[in-house]
Amino acid sequence: METSNAIMSRRNVREYSDRPIPPDDLDRILEAARRAPSSKNWQPWDFVVVTGREQLEELAAAGEYAAHIPGSAATIALVMRDYDAPGERETARFDLGQAMLSIMLAAVDLGIGSGHATVMDQGVARRVLGLPDDRYCAYLVALGYPAGRPLKPVRNPARRDFEDVVHRDHW
Repeated sequence: METSNAIMSRRNVREYSDRPIPPDDLDRILEAARRAPSSKNWQPWDFVVVTGREQLEELAAAGEYAAHIPGSAATIALVMRDYDAPGERETARFDLGQAMLSIMLAAVDLGIGSGHATVMDQGVARRVLGLPDDRYCAYLVALGYPAGRPLKPVRNPARRDFEDVVHRDHW
């Protein structure tokens, strides 16, 4: 798929078919995350891939908007250190956001849907993922083949008009 088609086709998918993701495709998605842009090539991330149904069900309790996690074929947890310095923390979160978008675009390129969630309960995430004490899970990205509605370019996205959000040279 062309990059522009992947961008136009990407949408949050929260209902998945029972079809598993082939390991090579999952590795391709993870490689996209690993290669995501990072400030000064810092790469402050680790990725934990969860495919076990029971573990996915438990992980859903980590986020207020993570109810789609148990139905996914796989979920990738984006993990980082708990930085004390605000500049480091914000930069690391920015880098994780870029890794998340790389995951989502690589997935849509393979016809795989994705749905993200912010982790609010670190206790649940730490227990389910077995994280070391100096790490925490910032985000989850559920992956799976969309149930009912395949990925294709969205013609009329629920987005603000182009002219409303794009400003040239000044506001």
